[in-house]
Amino acid sequence: MSAPAVEHVDVLVVGAGLSGIGAAWHLQDKQPGKSYAILEARAASGGTWDLFRYPGIRSDSDLSTFAYAFKPWTGEKAIADGPEILEYIRATARDAGIDQHIRYGHRVVRAAWSSDQARWTVEAERTDTGQTVALTASWLFCASGYYRYDEGFTPRFAGVEDFGGQVVHPQHWPEDLDVSGRRVVVIGSGATAVTLVPALAAQGAHVTMLQRSPSYILPLPSRDPIADRLRKWFGDARGHELTRRKNIWRQRKLYAFCQKRPALARRIIRWVTSKQLPGFDLDTHFTPKYDPWDQRLCAVPDGDLFRALRKGDAEIATDAIDTFTERGLRLASGTELEADVIVTATGLNLLIFGGVEVQVDGAPVAPADTLAFKGMMLSGVPNFAFAIGYTNSSWTLKVDLVCEHLCRVLSHMDARGLDQVVPVAGDAAQETRPLLDFSAGYVQRSLSQLPRQGASAPWHLAMDYREDVEHLRRGPVEDPALRFARRTVDAGGVVPAVEVAA
Repeated sequence: MSAPAVEHVDVLVVGAGLSGIGAAWHLQDKQPGKSYAILEARAASGGTWDLFRYPGIRSDSDLSTFAYAFKPWTGEKAIADGPEILEYIRATARDAGIDQHIRYGHRVVRAAWSSDQARWTVEAERTDTGQTVALTASWLFCASGYYRYDEGFTPRFAGVEDFGGQVVHPQHWPEDLDVSGRRVVVIGSGATAVTLVPALAAQGAHVTMLQRSPSYILPLPSRDPIADRLRKWFGDARGHELTRRKNIWRQRKLYAFCQKRPALARRIIRWVTSKQLPGFDLDTHFTPKYDPWDQRLCAVPDGDLFRALRKGDAEIATDAIDTFTERGLRLASGTELEADVIVTATGLNLLIFGGVEVQVDGAPVAPADTLAFKGMMLSGVPNFAFAIGYTNSSWTLKVDLVCEHLCRVLSHMDARGLDQVVPVAGDAAQETRPLLDFSAGYVQRSLSQLPRQGASAPWHLAMDYREDVEHLRRGPVEDPALRFARRTVDAGGVVPAVEVAA
């Protein structure tokens, strides 16, 4: 009895979060003849927005640019809560029928490319039964983001086992945690910490934000009156498009200004903070050692963090931790912080491509040995694409452009009868740098595991939307670094793929 045939799809998408749903929409819209499936390790869609359940979770980008270009954001808030974003993602999948293509509880563990067959063989582990499931695909699209879902990052703290209260990481927030009337210390100064502090204060906790060093924090209005007017005047679709253009322009100008005039940007941010916190010790608590946008700016809607500090519902301490104690924390200065709950908002662990083991023609691929082509493909890895969004703007802006370009590549290959394409880094001596040229701790800890990028196009990961529009949306598909090939079949079977002109 012959073994059952392995299922084949034209494009296999790994991950059913923001990027994976976006990729599926673009495939359906621009490549309606292509078959695809989405493998999702978890039991639900939404990725980050389903995983994180800590109080106050929200975007740190405006939803006009964080939302997809093709589906207007119609919510009232410009900086939206996590549950609203999750519903938006799932509504996108429902409305387009994408949810019918998602296979939950399928954790992809390995993917092997065969040039002779011009296809991937992908193995996924069923999380409910432990069974291994195999599929083949002409293309593999990795939409799994870049951090680990099973654990967040917590430094090793001395004496943590002595603490008599509860230690919680935001990535694993207990549903039944009641903080009302309790003393909570939130360790951290990034986007998660500045979100948690006012949210926990609103639940009746007295909160102390303990930071080793400050971050840049800016208040933003939770609503965008211009966006509201544009939707009213022009309708949801056109209003969304116009608001998106406005906010893209604003983001680019702000980032460019901070990069070109960091000293002036520092002074402006300090002035804004002084208006929010008159009489506060800004030198100690709100003066970072780095320049604006060397790390991501933290946005606080309607200044909610500052309001909690002004009202006395929250405090801030800037110091290093000496040790945990039975009753809380002892700081390097000798100060004791008593706590019932300590929240370690200390960051993420990165895991590129979901930890999938990749092989090409039997040889293992180490991501750190590859170069990123146009920020979406890897040198030496055929028919493979991935989505990594911007670190200085909304993630989805980049994802939309990557998915558009992938569909253009597929159309180009179909029109010419091509089966495979692989980027080739011809100059072994070219200058390279980390894929994510970003000073955040979670990035710096994992640089050795990530692909590299070159110093110039097409080998660098652009962090500028306008540049990506030129390269990914308007630029040609053909590139001297790309090698296209087609395989042929004769009476004896498959003949290895032969490189052809694009």
